[in-house]
Amino acid sequence: MKSLFCCPLCGRSLERDAARWFCSGGHSFDRAAAGYVHLLPANRKHSQNPGDDKSMVAARSAFLDKGYYAPLRDALCQAVTEYAANFPDPVLVDSGCGEGYYTAGLFRALSETEPAPKIAGVDLSKAALRRAAKRAPEAEFAVASVYHLPIPDGAADILVNIFSPLAIDEFARVLRPGGLFCYAVPSARHLWEMKEVLYSAPYENPVKREAYNGFTWRSVKEIRYTENFTERADIMALFGMTPYAWKTPKDGIARLEALEQLTCQIGFDLHLYQRI
Repeated sequence: MKSLFCCPLCGRSLERDAARWFCSGGHSFDRAAAGYVHLLPANRKHSQNPGDDKSMVAARSAFLDKGYYAPLRDALCQAVTEYAANFPDPVLVDSGCGEGYYTAGLFRALSETEPAPKIAGVDLSKAALRRAAKRAPEAEFAVASVYHLPIPDGAADILVNIFSPLAIDEFARVLRPGGLFCYAVPSARHLWEMKEVLYSAPYENPVKREAYNGFTWRSVKEIRYTENFTERADIMALFGMTPYAWKTPKDGIARLEALEQLTCQIGFDLHLYQRI
């Protein structure tokens, strides 16, 4: 069976069977027991186990499963299905797919109009991909860098990037002309009330529409709502999903850990770009 991935060593197309992915150049990659494939060459690994670890993935997965970010997932699915309706058999790439929460949602949404959606997800974390492959077993998942996507040139119709590193040149390479790029960023006051707890002088997130080489900006979907978190585990899981987890002083973290509940603004801007 032809794979959506290409060989990370020679660039040839990959075929796959129940046990492995392989190319005509003689390179072969075993299928992990969980269902994903490892396509990150050793010279591109910057640590023994790159990406989020098992505990981080478990906390984020539990948080997302409670539906706190469902409005973002639903807006993403609407944008993708509206675009995909104009093209037969669209190919979608989820760059930095994590545990597959958004990937699985996209597969379900596309399945309503497409008999067999073609979706590939890429992430550095093996722990995340174990969960992703269970959430969406019909999709293909690979351990790989978003800066070196194992996707052929111009092979994707849609690429989504939800809170993952931005590799715009690589995204432009794999998207065909006219392809859709969906990019989610936090709004100005996303998690404002959490920041008021963490910092003595919180500031709004910088918000501006970026122009990217190879792309034309088409529109933005604004997602705004308020969420009430009533469990400390959910509050800390949310904190762990943000960049604040790496740069917050200990006293700020202690104040957050002491909370029994938190009512907080949630805001995302989902930007839609088209490949020129």
